[in-house]
Amino acid sequence: MAEIIQKDGTWVFDGDTLRLTPGRDKNVSLLRRELGELLVPLTALAGISFEQGKKSGRLRLRLRDGADPLLHATGGRLTEPHDPYQLTVDCDRYGVAEYFVDEVRNALLLDQVPSGPVDSYLLPGPSVPLSVSAGDGVASFDGERVRLEWKWQAEDAKSAAGPRTLPLADIVAVEWQPTVGLENGHLRFTVRAAPSKVPPKYDPNAVELWGFKRDPLMALIAAAVQARLPHPSAPAAVEDARPAEGAPAPPPATEDDHDALLRRLRELGELHRSGVLTDEEFTLAKQAVLKRM
Repeated sequence: MAEIIQKDGTWVFDGDTLRLTPGRDKNVSLLRRELGELLVPLTALAGISFEQGKKSGRLRLRLRDGADPLLHATGGRLTEPHDPYQLTVDCDRYGVAEYFVDEVRNALLLDQVPSGPVDSYLLPGPSVPLSVSAGDGVASFDGERVRLEWKWQAEDAKSAAGPRTLPLADIVAVEWQPTVGLENGHLRFTVRAAPSKVPPKYDPNAVELWGFKRDPLMALIAAAVQARLPHPSAPAAVEDARPAEGAPAPPPATEDDHDALLRRLRELGELHRSGVLTDEEFTLAKQAVLKRM
């Protein structure tokens, strides 16, 4: 077992799972404290690194694409203090950090864990029910429906319509965007058969965020919803994307497309060999790629 304890948090690795516990230091972000302890299976990892600095260093985990609903919903836009997969390391613990990295890397090699994308979430996402107040609204999620309620600062286009209830079955996508510079952030839900292109300020399916302390907590709502939506790379999604019987055939693949499809076949083979894809899932996904070729 490998363990590193810092003010920023504690990471423990038992050979199969990494246990990431946020610290109690005042500099630990509100998002990480609310997210709580994370259990990351070794199969969800694509890599680990340690970067030394003059006063402190940083441990970083790199997860496989599609393994974590939080990273998917936020699109890699979580800034450094809110990223649960980074740990600040004091300079007197550099040796421990390097040992920790070696242990995880050795386990990845011994278990032959592939670094490619996955087609199902390997982390469960935040637990529900959840409720967050930030920006111009309050977003709540109980596992089956999202409820959006508006504060007095919300635009008339939202407040006049009253609270919104969005059944999970009607939601096809969710996105969290932080505030950057003069651009406000948002938490937006794309609803089936009713896509909206209006700015989040006027969109009744979006909470506008203004860059305050609680804004990142809306990422928890996004992740909890994302974890319960179909995985975008699931074999079923590939199967559903095939043309219906009698539909015109897709156009022939270009040379660039052909190379991409070959890479996809290799990735599918790797996922099948590692046990991520069953025989049936691998066959269906491979057939879909071969038809494109």
